[in-house]
Amino acid sequence: MDPRLQQAAKSGSIDELYALIDENPYILENIDAVPFINTPLHVAAASGNIEFAMEMLNLKPSLARKLNTSGYSPLHLAVETGHTDFVSWMLKHDHSLACLNGRNGMIPFHLLVVRGNVDLVAECLLVSPECIRDVSVNGRNALHLAVVNDRYEVLQVLTGWIKRTMQRNAFKNEFCFLNKEDFSYNTALHLAAQKNDLQACFIFSSAFFFHT
Repeated sequence: MDPRLQQAAKSGSIDELYALIDENPYILENIDAVPFINTPLHVAAASGNIEFAMEMLNLKPSLARKLNTSGYSPLHLAVETGHTDFVSWMLKHDHSLACLNGRNGMIPFHLLVVRGNVDLVAECLLVSPECIRDVSVNGRNALHLAVVNDRYEVLQVLTGWIKRTMQRNAFKNEFCFLNKEDFSYNTALHLAAQKNDLQACFIFSSAFFFHT
């Protein structure tokens, strides 16, 4: 990427963006032609520049799904760098971005679970509930990740959502989420038991065994 374009994205300068486009009308086309590349949208996401990102997506919407050479989309980077407003805006722009596969099969929703961002986890479940079905390359879903990373508040949100939807899709939810095994044949509850994680076990039991 042209260093001037990178700096424009980092600073959020839309005027500089168009000056570069005027100099080379194919500048964004050339970036989009590369399968894996750090794009101006990645830089804007890592910097939290929403207005610049809006302009980029108006010009080249496909960049929202482009992975960089480290295997991360712009939304992955926004989650990793903690720009919550940017993440929320991206989810509103395109709900399906929550389920975009990145490095190790991790989707942005998984990263939100790992980071323990309760509000954005709940937002993802509202706008893109199918993301709870996705698993990483080792077969772990959001429940596994919440247990492994001791994200108890997130685990409460996830189990609460599953419990509320079980009446409509009881078998599907039990098989796909609650009893989903990773590649080591462990469910999330198995992992909690192996860790002797009483708090996680209590959350599972309160949600699925002791309710009336």
